[in-house]
Amino acid sequence: MDEKSNRSSVRHHRLLIALFMVLLFGVIMVQYMCPSGAECQTLHTLGSWALVRFIPRFNFSKSDLYRGVDFNIKGDDVIVFLHIQKTGGTTFGRHLVRNIQLERPCECHAGQKKCSCYRPGKKETWLFSRFSTGWSCGLHADWTELTNCVPSRMGPQETPKNLPRRNYYYITILRDPVSRYLSEWRHVQRGATWKASLHVCDGRSPTLSELPSCYSGDDWSGCTLQEFMDCPYNLANNRQTRMLADLSLVGCYNVSTMSEDERWAVLLESAKRNLRSMAFFGLTEYQRKTQYLFERSFNLEFIAPFTQLNGTRASSVEVPAETQHRIRVLNKWDVELYEYARDLFLQRFQVARQQERRQAREKRLQERRRLRGRLNFLEDYLNQHE
Repeated sequence: MDEKSNRSSVRHHRLLIALFMVLLFGVIMVQYMCPSGAECQTLHTLGSWALVRFIPRFNFSKSDLYRGVDFNIKGDDVIVFLHIQKTGGTTFGRHLVRNIQLERPCECHAGQKKCSCYRPGKKETWLFSRFSTGWSCGLHADWTELTNCVPSRMGPQETPKNLPRRNYYYITILRDPVSRYLSEWRHVQRGATWKASLHVCDGRSPTLSELPSCYSGDDWSGCTLQEFMDCPYNLANNRQTRMLADLSLVGCYNVSTMSEDERWAVLLESAKRNLRSMAFFGLTEYQRKTQYLFERSFNLEFIAPFTQLNGTRASSVEVPAETQHRIRVLNKWDVELYEYARDLFLQRFQVARQQERRQAREKRLQERRRLRGRLNFLEDYLNQHE
């Protein structure tokens, strides 16, 4: 009787251990497949982002493609947002001050245009942008203005002399040139101007002869698209290339130093070089990928996902094919820059996704090793208690 009882007890003991092993195996597999709910959600979201047969056109170096910055929000690092008109920069700028998960969120109050984006434990800003510091270097300051102005604005006021030089991480958003151009025309047509822009280059603003105005009144409200295209001084033409380039290379706004094609070729190469060296840039046409690359680059996460809004004022304008062709000709340098930027952007996205998949594989391998170790431990335990 005792022998039967012992055998029954051993069987029950083994059964309980077997059930425990199955349960443990299930728990480990859930952790293995999806370590956290947020990670599962991220993978699910990214799964719907498959690129439609993207074929790279340009060869970029490894350093151009592997973008990851050691942004220290608690130290002295600063993100500088170069806001180009009508690229969706206002929406992205609001994301920066209202939609990032931070230990110390930006303080934004109703009725105030600017938010206070301070570092944890310090009354120092980590963000230089329209919605944090205002137009401190001028209205829609370009690359030439920002790189010469930001250090003097931030440095003497906040950086002790005994500390190393702070890092400035420049970021921007680009947009399809035709859509951006039409959006700017509609904006100007409604009465908007950027007369307050300084256009400082080599220490001074351009003279009226160097940068004539397209209109004589207070604004250019009511202008037709034809009038907008016909003005040879219109800064809307190739705006993205000009605002991303180092204007000092071509004598600033003095167009007499070289031919127009030579001048723009220099500006285009400068804009490409500056774009490659930026910590991050996004594209209006790829909102979710823009969000993903920013989060990967700065190791920061947004609270709410970006949304793709295709129904803009520019998209509501019916423009004949020949007019669109003329806009592309007027903005041929921006068209080339955007094609280059799009290629770089999508290659960076592919590289970032490959990195993420590789990290996920490594994590799974580690989980397998841990699982194998636990199973070996249980097997040894069973053998010892037979």
